[in-house]
Amino acid sequence: MAEQQPGDEKQGVKLLGILDVENTPCARDALLHGAGGSVIAGLVHFLATSRVKRSFDVGMAGFMLTTLGSWFYCRYNNAKLRVQQKVIQDGIKNKVMYEGTSRDPTRKTREQ
Repeated sequence: MAEQQPGDEKQGVKLLGILDVENTPCARDALLHGAGGSVIAGLVHFLATSRVKRSFDVGMAGFMLTTLGSWFYCRYNNAKLRVQQKVIQDGIKNKVMYEGTSRDPTRKTREQ
């Protein structure tokens, strides 16, 4: 097998030459969900109406809607997770910084 040289960078799969599917978060999953959504939507519409062109159009609409819905849902969850991680990191940093001082939030006051 061919080994990669240290200077060689691995090129990801690009969709339409602009979207690097391998390195863009949520892109792969969104495209796979969109493909499944288009097949299901087009097939169900074809079985219900037996109109080929309209079923293709419904399948394309299903692809677009499912891909965009999956993309935004995944990106929203990733953003929410990053915010939660930032809050936890700040809390740990503050605990380490204030541990043993009078500002320690876990230290109970002895006046009570």
